[in-house]
Amino acid sequence: MKIGVDEAGRGPAIGPLVVCAFGAISITNLEEMGVKDSKDLTIKKREELFEKLTKMPHSLVICQPDRIDNSENLNNLEVELFAEALQSMPDGDVMLDACDVDERRFAKNVENLSNRKCEAEHKADEKYLEVGAASIIAKVTRDRIIRDLSKKIGIDLGSGYPSDPKTRAAIKLLVTEELPHECLRWSWKTVKDAWGGNTPPRPNSSQQTLF
Repeated sequence: MKIGVDEAGRGPAIGPLVVCAFGAISITNLEEMGVKDSKDLTIKKREELFEKLTKMPHSLVICQPDRIDNSENLNNLEVELFAEALQSMPDGDVMLDACDVDERRFAKNVENLSNRKCEAEHKADEKYLEVGAASIIAKVTRDRIIRDLSKKIGIDLGSGYPSDPKTRAAIKLLVTEELPHECLRWSWKTVKDAWGGNTPPRPNSSQQTLF
């Protein structure tokens, strides 16, 4: 089995970071389905593939904003999340989309936590279909979470990325209470700027959600 691991949501100021490990029984099958890096697919195609891919071996880790805010840094956190995603996966050859400038260091760090032999490359989601499949599941999962949050809160959160005007407008509304809203990443500069300075220390209440 070929196992690919990728993430969605490293950069947003709103919502979780989602990591997916995907197990490919047949690479040819993925090719015939039209699997690519999620960024190279339309929303409709991603959704269609998501329904098929999630019936195959995979594992999801949904890392909530409070854990992100309380982590030492994103690189170390993603090592933890990639290792957690691999925990419930079958044996196989593991390829990671590298989240560190040093590909080998990232692979070694994930190896040490997961006890699984790993390889890592930059842009692996463009080169390996098993990683592309993981990117699709992670991306669609995160997009759905953001849509659900928008409905729950009653504010259009946009994509969650600081470059999105809808997101910037939403952040301004979400820092008007005694504390910033729980869906925000309090440690992000965009959120601090909207808050008007350093945000308060954040309780670490929700470690992760595993699927």
